[in-house]
Amino acid sequence: MKTGVSPRLLLAWTALAWASVVAPLSAAETATATVWRVNDVARVGGHATEVIGAPRVAEGAVVFDGKQDGLLVPDLPLAGARAWTVEVLFNPAEGGGEAQRFVHLEDTQGRRALIETRLNGRGGWWLDTHVRMGDTDRGLTLIDPQRVHATDRWYWAALSYDGKTLTHYVNGAKELEGAVAFGPMGQGKISLGVRQNRVYWFKGAIREVRFTRAALGAGQLQRGN
Repeated sequence: MKTGVSPRLLLAWTALAWASVVAPLSAAETATATVWRVNDVARVGGHATEVIGAPRVAEGAVVFDGKQDGLLVPDLPLAGARAWTVEVLFNPAEGGGEAQRFVHLEDTQGRRALIETRLNGRGGWWLDTHVRMGDTDRGLTLIDPQRVHATDRWYWAALSYDGKTLTHYVNGAKELEGAVAFGPMGQGKISLGVRQNRVYWFKGAIREVRFTRAALGAGQLQRGN
């Protein structure tokens, strides 16, 4: 009995179905995050830290006073990556300085990426992110004072770069993006709670930082409740 389907058409359908099964996954789909649990001031991510001031541990996170507390970790998990994502679980406290740098990655050549907050002094904050290629004028800042969030709550902030576009997110929701040329960082270090030159101190808590050597999309990011 004839089926009404030609062998050629059946073969094409079979090939299409097989291609959908064996299609290679993207780098973002296969990338594994390096996860730093920030619940100890002496060691973060398996590395001995340089402790600045007197940050303390509370409820599984490290708390910074916004005046003199910070941690310096002698590692940069994204060294050599052309595309990358940094995610951080943090709680910005009310009463801190207007501008606070709470995650700062920098290599030995001065290439740097920063995740920062801006506070309005009325119970609100917004995200400020920045990359720069050493002492050159090649860099980009993403900031929008209209995207205000409440202080004294936990949030996931993320900064990703796909080789052409820098994007930042809060709780998995895209807020801003822009084109920038930013080559791979080399070996370096990361500060938490303060910029590496010990200015712009952060008041609040950090519980986790994640580093992925691929640009994650909104659906792949950590997000808050």
